[in-house]
Amino acid sequence: MKLFEITDIIESFAPLSLQESYDNAGLIIGQPDNDDIIGALLCIDVTEEVIDEAISKKCNLIISHHPLIFNGLKKITGQNAVQRCVIKAIKNDIAIYAAHTNIDNVINGVNGKIADKLGLINRKVLLPKSDTLLKISTFVPKIHAQRVRDAMFEAGAGYIGNYDSCSFNMEGYGSFKANDNANPFVGKLNEIHYETEIKIEVILPEHIKNKVLSALIKAHPYEEPAFDIYPLLNNHNQIGSGLIGELESPINELDFFQRLKEIFGLSVLKHTAILNKDIKKVAICGGSGSFLLEQAIRLGADIFISGDFKYHDYFNSENKIIIADVGHFETEQFTKELFYDIIRKKFPTFAVHISKINTNPIIYF
Repeated sequence: MKLFEITDIIESFAPLSLQESYDNAGLIIGQPDNDDIIGALLCIDVTEEVIDEAISKKCNLIISHHPLIFNGLKKITGQNAVQRCVIKAIKNDIAIYAAHTNIDNVINGVNGKIADKLGLINRKVLLPKSDTLLKISTFVPKIHAQRVRDAMFEAGAGYIGNYDSCSFNMEGYGSFKANDNANPFVGKLNEIHYETEIKIEVILPEHIKNKVLSALIKAHPYEEPAFDIYPLLNNHNQIGSGLIGELESPINELDFFQRLKEIFGLSVLKHTAILNKDIKKVAICGGSGSFLLEQAIRLGADIFISGDFKYHDYFNSENKIIIADVGHFETEQFTKELFYDIIRKKFPTFAVHISKINTNPIIYF
């Protein structure tokens, strides 16, 4: 299959527009329309060993969590690991793709996979994003309103939290006069026409705007459908950083620590002082999540699980929460399984392999 067929599946789950400004998610090496993909290798980091593994498994696509190229390359001379990987991938006709902060920022993404491992229920995004929602208003003849509503719902509009098919509808009168070049659905040329119409308003994430507009226009009976698009300041509760949820039953702190060691494959666990109370509400962030500590405290989490905490970050817990630093790689290791699930759900017979190379640069003695 073509490269774009695989990357489109990932981006429908985690649109590139959701990545942070500093990121470089997406296609790093390859030609989306020309490359025929026979197998994909899934990893956290692209290293020379991972490329060798892809070659041995006859995979001409590597899907990584961390982008191989984060900053611009001015030279490709093999002077460092990134340059050598680029050279080796191109020489062996291997495409490289990354899904990084975009797949961090969807509720069922990296953090959702961690929550699955921990058995969390009642999940919410820890720090929802704002400025990612729009509202579309359109005006439709009364008898066609349901068809247009359904088309926009099918395209992904109208979701608010745990509710779908959400819209506001108000009846009114529209007026227009068609000129000689028009082909009006109702009314006559050069005569003003008044039509009973329904104003339909729906909310949608910005990244599906074009899809929803296309559905609206296709379902609308008018030659020139009228619509308005408004940016919203509301938080998008399905998009953002981190995740918070609850355990089915409270658990003793030390017992929960043991569970963390088993789930994440830890030989040692870094944490702040135990607070001598059961753990029920759990906050998580794959990768580096210290910036979310204050939010985790504000939402009443008993423990915050993430990686890359600095020395002074631990003081900020102030005995209000336990910090469990399980490691950057360790919190993101399940992303390979997430990639596998996304691709296999759509292409069940496609050759997908999970890398066996441990790319964690940190070793514990």
